Amino acid sequence: MPVEKDVLSKIDQQRAAQGFRGVSDLLNLVDQGNTILDPFSVLISISVILGENNLFFPNVIVQAKDGGELSVGDGNVFYPNTLILAEKGKVSIGNENQFGDGGCSIKANMPDAEIHIGDHGRYINGAQIIGKTTLGSGSQVIGPVTVQNCTLEEGGDYRSSDADLRAGLLKGSGLARGITVPQGKVLNGSGTFKQEDMEDQSKYHPKKN
Repeated sequence: MPVEKDVLSKIDQQRAAQGFRGVSDLLNLVDQGNTILDPFSVLISISVILGENNLFFPNVIVQAKDGGELSVGDGNVFYPNTLILAEKGKVSIGNENQFGDGGCSIKANMPDAEIHIGDHGRYINGAQIIGKTTLGSGSQVIGPVTVQNCTLEEGGDYRSSDADLRAGLLKGSGLARGITVPQGKVLNGSGTFKQEDMEDQSKYHPKKN
């Protein structure tokens, strides 16, 4: 049965009170080329600047509040249990990134917090990004890693055949704070991450003759 108009109206009123787009507004985003597989479980703030051809799986929140600024480019994929939050801070996302699967949390929830994400990145399996962090194009965060005030330098993405030309990669679990991962490097942590433990990505992905 189609949802009654008064039910939709109540849903939209509740969403509007929290600064989110209503269900009908989300369907307008679909008309602009985005795919929202379950508009009843996806929440996107009214003030979010959203591009085209983005794919939203169920249970995704993209929220800007309390003066926060949030922009999303084109062709990104947001898997279930992804949270993107700009609360007082700023989040900018480029094109064709993957957030999840396995969950992903990106939060600029302080006035001086700024998170910049380039293109073609992959942030999966419980990655959490906070603080003043720059994730260059092609970069990856794999696993329940909390990334605070870090820089992952840009490069090729995970499909690039030459691992030494890939963007910076953090993987494992724990807290990475104040770390810079250069192009071609990987830092694999368990509990803590130390700059001196940096390795070449080609150690794990040698060139094929």
